[in-house]
Formats: sequence, structure tokens, C-alpha cells
Amino acid sequence: MSPVPAAWSGLVDDAAIFPPGDAPLADAVAAYQGRRDEWYADLVGPLVVTDTVLPEVPVDVPVSVVLTGGAGVVAGVASLATKKGHRLVGLEAAVRDLDDMAGNVRRITAAVDAARADGDLTDTRVYVELPPSDPTPDWLAAADAVAEAEHHLKFRTGGVEAHLFPAAATVAAWIDAALDRETRYKCTAGLHHAVRHRDHDTGFEHLGFLNVLLATRVAFDGGSRDEVAQVLDDHYANDLVAMARQSDLDGARRWFTSFGSCSIAEPLEELVGLGLLEAPRE
Repeated sequence: MSPVPAAWSGLVDDAAIFPPGDAPLADAVAAYQGRRDEWYADLVGPLVVTDTVLPEVPVDVPVSVVLTGGAGVVAGVASLATKKGHRLVGLEAAVRDLDDMAGNVRRITAAVDAARADGDLTDTRVYVELPPSDPTPDWLAAADAVAEAEHHLKFRTGGVEAHLFPAAATVAAWIDAALDRETRYKCTAGLHHAVRHRDHDTGFEHLGFLNVLLATRVAFDGGSRDEVAQVLDDHYANDLVAMARQSDLDGARRWFTSFGSCSIAEPLEELVGLGLLEAPRE
């Protein structure tokens, strides 16, 4: 039996090669493979890579591939993964056509459907990243298209510039939109730590992954958008830990599937430090 409870299993996707970590691919692969026998191995989901480096990844490493182009690159990535035997567990595509977001989602879907008709992507989750803005009618129409295709949503919660960090009210609106459509989602960037905080070096205000998980639970339980935003804004660890101990986190994970992080050590150490994950005694 895994020492990692279901609430934390597969929570952290290993995005070591992306900013601000920017690890060389060979180092990221070696670190990923080196964790396989560690007690916390089940905390970690797939290795997140771009389509351009997929040929360099060993086929035994489960990967989620971020597309660097539009829907037109889906076929090539899908075919390569099948031909080489890659464990392609996720495909992540961003909406780029801001003038026709729903149409962009439909083009991604058409490309995925064509690949599946050819026998590719059969067990691959598809994540569609919508622009990191307050939901507009066009944004919501794109979310509708994601839900209709039974894809998952992807939300950007940080980056290397201040404007890439969304306000709590915006993230609350994203969560509301996802749950309203019964659509699962992952987050990417800015969630290295469990609890909301201001980074001392950059001054950026980061969400915490525990905040997002608990906010998802509150939203699913019928909380108002303001109540969800309050949880996202909470920077008191003791409050959040107490709330976590009383919440059905397994149920929240049904919707908030994972987040990409260039660090595995930070979320691991914080879960252990907060008493939410127990390391085996030696």
C-alpha cells in the first residue's frame, strides 16, 4: 500500500524543464527516474515536456506533452508517441486564436479525434489551456467546447512576470466555470508552495496549491464565488490545515487533478511540514 494517500497521489506533475527551474532535459529525466523507489513516488504525476524534446525522452517515462504549435502538430506528436512506444498520458494545448476561442478548441478536438481514429492517443488526457483572463462570453464558450469534447481544462496560475499571476476572484471564476461544466482541470506555474504567500525575491503574490484544492472543495459544496475567493486569498497555514483535516480532499481531487511544478522537493517538504503527509519512519 502506498504511503501517499489518495488526496495527494499524482498531485504534482514534474515540470522541471520549464521556468523558473529550466533544468536540462537529461537532468530532469534522471531525477524523475531516481524518484521511482522513493516513498513519495506516488505524489508525482508524469514528466511534463514539450513536443520538440519528446524524441529524447526514454519511452518508460510517463509524459504529458505541451504542444508548441497549434492543432496542426497533434497528428505528428500522436504518431511519434505510438511509433516509439512513449507513455503519453497527457497532451496539453493552448488556445491561441483569441478572436475565435471556441473555434480553436474545436480545431484541437478535430485533430485529437483524427489521431484517435488512427489508433493514437487512446489513453491520453487532453488539457486545453484557456487565456488567463476573467471569463468573458467568448471564454465561456470555449470552456463549453472543452466540456463538450470531454477534455480537461488547464489554468495558468503564475509565471515569470507579475501579470501572469491571476487574482483570487479570477481563479474563483475559473473554478466555478469548470465545475459548472463538470470538467476537470489542472493548474500550471506559480504553485510550488502549499499556502498563499508573497515571494521575497520577486514580490509576486503566489497562490498555494492547498488553497486551490480547498477552494475547489468549497465550490463543489455550493460555496459562493466570494467564499471560494476568500479561501484562495487565505495565507494562514493553520487555518488551511485545519480546514484540510475536515474536508473531503479526495472528492476535490476528482476535479483539481494536478499542478505542474518545476520543484518536487518544495511541495513534498511543505506537505510533510504541515502534517498533511507523513513520511515513513526509518
